[in-house]
Amino acid sequence: MTENLPRTSRLPLAAPEGPRLRVLAAMSGGVDSAVAAARAVEAGHDVTGVHLALSANPQSFRTGARGCCTIEDSRDARRAADVIGIPFYVWDLAERFREDVVEDFISEYEAGRTPNPCLRCNEKIKFAALLDKALALGFDAVCTGHYATVVLNEDGTRELHRASDMAKDQSYVLGVLDEKQLAHALFPLGDTLTTKEEIRAEAEERGLAVAKKPDSHDICFIADGDTQGFLASRLGKAEGDIVDEASGEKVGTHDGAFGFTIGQRKGLRIGHPAPDGKPRYVLDISPVNNTVTVGPVEALDVSALTAIRPRWCGSAAAAPGTYTAQLRAHGGESEVFAELVDDELRVRFTEPVRGVAPGQAIVLYDGTRVVGSATIATTTRAAAAAV
Repeated sequence: MTENLPRTSRLPLAAPEGPRLRVLAAMSGGVDSAVAAARAVEAGHDVTGVHLALSANPQSFRTGARGCCTIEDSRDARRAADVIGIPFYVWDLAERFREDVVEDFISEYEAGRTPNPCLRCNEKIKFAALLDKALALGFDAVCTGHYATVVLNEDGTRELHRASDMAKDQSYVLGVLDEKQLAHALFPLGDTLTTKEEIRAEAEERGLAVAKKPDSHDICFIADGDTQGFLASRLGKAEGDIVDEASGEKVGTHDGAFGFTIGQRKGLRIGHPAPDGKPRYVLDISPVNNTVTVGPVEALDVSALTAIRPRWCGSAAAAPGTYTAQLRAHGGESEVFAELVDDELRVRFTEPVRGVAPGQAIVLYDGTRVVGSATIATTTRAAAAAV
């Protein structure tokens, strides 16, 4: 089926020359996924819409337009499917989402790391649980509204590339996909050199009521956007010390080390300023003794890191080489030298980068091609490396 697709980065638009695919369109209730589903239909594919119910109690998720998993979102997705003219279903993946995304999020923070739940959701839910079920039901591909492109090479292999419009590129959160998953992934918006306003205009022209719906931004399963409060309700408050790294002096207290991230400046509740009068930042989080260490911004500079659990978007990057790396969903690129040693990714930065936290994902790029991703385990400070 998908093996006979022509060489192109816009796979859904190739339907007139290639096979007509059975496509399962994941519809979040937002404008991007609705337009993606409509484009897949327009390209001639046999499309079915599905909304993922990710909470046993959807009202506990954010209401209104900022989330992606609420009752309102489900209704918006159904109305969009009706307008597009495709069958629509709601699939209950709440238990799998709780185990693989929510519980993972909590345990990572409890261990002093900073996870990205969107990457975990793409890896474990949208392109694992959902894709597995889709393939079992005879679908050829899963379609989403992500801004990224899949390129089919002449030898039959596939590559994940950045979106044509870097301002909307979402390849970072898709860096966990392997080649098998890419073989069944369609991203109809990825090759679109248009602004988000033009996507909204297209949705309005198609009669989709979600055309003016605001984008989702925050973590969907934290109803009020208060991450620290969410974690405290699950892990319990535990008072600990905030310590200045240089002097070793206790400069404040906190209600739980899990409530902090590396590089954090605000909300530290430090009683008095540093001797130099400059602000302090979180440098280290120790869940073992429930201590948060703070210091000057310069101490956040990182020159190297190690990362575990690498996942490759195609062949593994076995040979050492120079790449660019992205460390945050909306961050810039940094030049790095990376090598794989005993299934551990070792990375050196050409220029120090600031505020890198264990638990974050590092995604490697070769030009626009996504090479793969890994989870940051340890970092080496630039100051320490220079000694």
